[in-house]
Amino acid sequence: MKTVLASRSVDIPKGVEVEIASRVIKVTGPRGSLTRDFKHMSMDLRQVDNSIRVDVWFANRKELANVRTVVSHIDNMMVGVTRGFMYKMRFVYSHFPINVTLNGDNVEIRNFLGEKRVRKVKLMDGVKYVRSADVKDQIELSGNDIAMVSLTAAQIQGQTNVRKKDLRKFLDGIYVSEKGPMAAPEE
Repeated sequence: MKTVLASRSVDIPKGVEVEIASRVIKVTGPRGSLTRDFKHMSMDLRQVDNSIRVDVWFANRKELANVRTVVSHIDNMMVGVTRGFMYKMRFVYSHFPINVTLNGDNVEIRNFLGEKRVRKVKLMDGVKYVRSADVKDQIELSGNDIAMVSLTAAQIQGQTNVRKKDLRKFLDGIYVSEKGPMAAPEE
């Protein structure tokens, strides 16, 4: 069963400029600009007054699901250029303390489960790494693009997977403890 017209819109906040050219969206705000290509999905994207409207004509179920996905991506881009995103990660260890350092644009993980091997994760474009001063064994990843920040966090967590041991007993690793948009700047 096809739906004749599925439509959703997302409001553009103040201080954000949006350019749409053949399903390529560029969002510019106080923190910078983000560009995303939606050419692989057949839909209409247009700016109506102070909002962006996403329309899909004669869509089946999978194409209908794309409408909400695109609206969420655009909304995340707008939050990214106004506030930015932050992922906080905590080190969990029972005996061998995990040592994490930044070397250039690589995060180096040492002494995981007492192993000599150095695990390296390259920071994605636009992601900033900060070692928390007030909380022990915590790092903060921040940036404008939620995809890049979350992918970096996932790669760091993936490097500390415990292999060939009982996962109920060996809970060591670096895990995401908190995530979301950063606090709004005080005016």
